[in-house]
Amino acid sequence: MRVHHLNCISSCPLGGKLMDDRSNALRGRLVNHCLLVETATSLVLVDTGFGLRDVEAPRTRLSRFFLALNSPELRREMTAVRQIERLGFDPRDVRNIVLTHLDFDHAGGLDDFPHAAVHMLALERDAAVAQRTLLDRMRYRPQQWGLTAANWHAYQAGEGEPWLGFDCVRDLDGVAPEILMLPLIGHTLGHAGVAIEGDHGWILLTGDAYFFHREMDLERPYCTPGLRLYQWMMEKDRGARLWNQKRLRALKMQQGSEVRIFCSHDPTEFERLAGRPAWDPAANVRPSAAPMQIVVDNDEGLRGR
Repeated sequence: MRVHHLNCISSCPLGGKLMDDRSNALRGRLVNHCLLVETATSLVLVDTGFGLRDVEAPRTRLSRFFLALNSPELRREMTAVRQIERLGFDPRDVRNIVLTHLDFDHAGGLDDFPHAAVHMLALERDAAVAQRTLLDRMRYRPQQWGLTAANWHAYQAGEGEPWLGFDCVRDLDGVAPEILMLPLIGHTLGHAGVAIEGDHGWILLTGDAYFFHREMDLERPYCTPGLRLYQWMMEKDRGARLWNQKRLRALKMQQGSEVRIFCSHDPTEFERLAGRPAWDPAANVRPSAAPMQIVVDNDEGLRGR
């Protein structure tokens, strides 16, 4: 399976270099790392980032607090649906969306794919629907789910054989078996990583289990002060979050380059994996003289563009 790396609208949090360790301005710059997976018969999107409706009407869909704090770069061409089109695919071929969690910056594009099945952990669904705390009401935005809530598929943690020592959910309904969900509780109560066996081995998107690439350093883990504060502000279970970070470092030590581990918001990791600047949309790398080959021309296959 081929995997495409998409930055689906960057956030620019207050704090500059205290956030990203590279900006010299008042605000830093973080990515929203999503994945587009080509399977034999369809496309799978892992997280959505912000969507077109967030771009068009952010004040009706996002909390004013997080809009002011993170100031997302609301560029239409950086939404998942527009980048998928740039890659030469029909967005209707996104039949499944696998979510690390339902935070506003990970699920904002759901309504751009109203016919897709959406997969998440049951604990995440329950917390998002319950809206028990002020933080929950700011982070979980039902305005972003209007067209897809009926398509949700929720799973209990550990519904399958473990993967490299991690509990996992295998055999997601209608999703290729090479795509797994790994419970990584802490940032939210139903937070998950997504492991994919692609053309070049395993990759693991850990969502918001950590935020800064040096947190995965084996000898001296480090996080910028701003992101350390942000993680503390957003966490639902601190003990579980820090424990899962330790487990991810142990996985990195044990597996080395056999499993590429990365998080959702670090631009250094994104650029290393995507091979392009984080602020550029994905582009069609196929030869321009020939259209994309149609795999299967029916309801079960990809439609070329």
